[in-house]
Amino acid sequence: MTVYLTAFYAYPLYRNVELSLREYTVRSFVQGGAPFAGLDNYRTVLTDSAFGPTLAHTVVFTGASLFFQFTIGMALALFFHNHFPLSRTLRAVILIPWLLPLIVSASTWSWLLNSDSGLVNAALGVVGVDRVNWLTSPGWSLTSVIIANVWIGIPFNLVVLHSGLQAIPTEVYEASALDGATGWQRFWSITLPLLRPVSAITLLLGLVYTLKVFDIIWIMTRGGPTDSSATLATWSYRLGFGNLLPEFGPGAAVGNLLIVMALVAGLGYIRFQRRQDLR
Repeated sequence: MTVYLTAFYAYPLYRNVELSLREYTVRSFVQGGAPFAGLDNYRTVLTDSAFGPTLAHTVVFTGASLFFQFTIGMALALFFHNHFPLSRTLRAVILIPWLLPLIVSASTWSWLLNSDSGLVNAALGVVGVDRVNWLTSPGWSLTSVIIANVWIGIPFNLVVLHSGLQAIPTEVYEASALDGATGWQRFWSITLPLLRPVSAITLLLGLVYTLKVFDIIWIMTRGGPTDSSATLATWSYRLGFGNLLPEFGPGAAVGNLLIVMALVAGLGYIRFQRRQDLR
């Protein structure tokens, strides 16, 4: 276990930090000998005019994805909690987006949202709505990748929340029904409080995953047009590998900023769990 953690976690993290603290070129990346730069790469990133918009896109992308994935996942979990014929079959069908390779999902959404031949615009045309340039308009590109990411993340939220609902004793609901509680009151007073630990870990895992989403955005829009759908993950890749003259140091610095954001979220979850255990 120690060898595994060192090889696949500790060393890559060390290497990324080391990259961010030196001025690497293609030659020095291969041969070594990159000069020490201290925090210069971080200053370069934080003072770049692209940092503010890219951070805002990351926050919007992450926040919107988490909200809709969790809300729709919760609604579906409650729906399937009431067993009915074909419920297992339908639940298995909904899992398909989660099981598909990301490149397949992103390519499918690129085709669906194509301005000229996409099914979404064709459906909008049937009801009299003008064609939308989903992937090529700065006003719609971020929304498009959010839609695709929400679609992919809903099954995960459904599975975890549905498992949490299964663990809630039915006697609690029966007692509340005898007291005259409505369905909405049972949801707010029983379901949500008892699902709080499961909801917290679901949101945390979703946050960590969404912060580092790269494949979907890169395949669908490449962060464009005019960086309108660029996030910290795509910006890090573009800096390190997407230019003729790679900027390995700044690219690694952006990657480390993402790690810090995920770490802050993880520490927040641990603090939340400790407070719950003390009650």
